[in-house]
Amino acid sequence: MSYTAEQVAEWMVEEIRFKGNLYQEDAIRYVREHFGEEFVFVNENGNASLEKEVKKAFRKLHKGRIAWDRDGFMWGWT
Repeated sequence: MSYTAEQVAEWMVEEIRFKGNLYQEDAIRYVREHFGEEFVFVNENGNASLEKEVKKAFRKLHKGRIAWDRDGFMWGWT
């Protein structure tokens, strides 16, 4: 089965709605295992990151209600 960036983003929003936050490391691991490697890439700093299309769909879905916590490397409700 192939997935879309929107489905990955929907999972992220639901996870944050349920738990209150989502650590990047957990998100990367889950996305790799359940949605596929195509939604993850290694950025210029050598860190795993979510694909641009996933981030774009994610922002569109949460409409500013979720913020990135740079210190905690996680997303959470604002």
